Amino acid sequence: MNHTLHRPLAMLALALHLSITHAALATGDAAPPFEAPASLNGKAFTYSLGDALKHGPVVVYFYPSAYTGGCNLEAHTFAVQHEKFLAAGASIVGVSLDDIGRLNTFSADPDYCGGKIAVASDPDGHIARAYALAVRDAAPGRKDTRGAQIEHGFAERSTFVVTPDGRVAAAFDGLSPVENVEQALAAVQRLAPAR
Repeated sequence: MNHTLHRPLAMLALALHLSITHAALATGDAAPPFEAPASLNGKAFTYSLGDALKHGPVVVYFYPSAYTGGCNLEAHTFAVQHEKFLAAGASIVGVSLDDIGRLNTFSADPDYCGGKIAVASDPDGHIARAYALAVRDAAPGRKDTRGAQIEHGFAERSTFVVTPDGRVAAAFDGLSPVENVEQALAAVQRLAPAR
């Protein structure tokens, strides 16, 4: 075997692996501001992270796709816990590569967002990439829990708690959908002023 050739190939493979599994933004990093088409309770609007931060911390959670098992559970859990986030002075926005039509339905569905969680459309993945997340291309033939074809790419599941000064106070990835919600709630409760 040609070891001269093998070493560069091994290094290239390692570099590619690290670029795919790279860490997202970390605590203390500046959270990239964004505006995006979004939906709340089936109504489309333009979501602005900067505007939301004027009212308190924001939980920005990225999820692969509406109407898939883990994402359904995560949206439902955020919706069920919504009042606790509000009590801590925080708001929530989900971000995926779904188009706004899918998100209008998903945001209003009582089994998922239940009209309580805003979900933003990042169809080309530029917001996810700005948060240093991996974005995968659409998987041909993949269907959602309703049996509809999923025609968009997927961002990795990660959650960021962003403070009003635009900094990441906490970041979570590699957790289950429910653990993402629990960790985000604990983080915003730690940020809440004592009452």
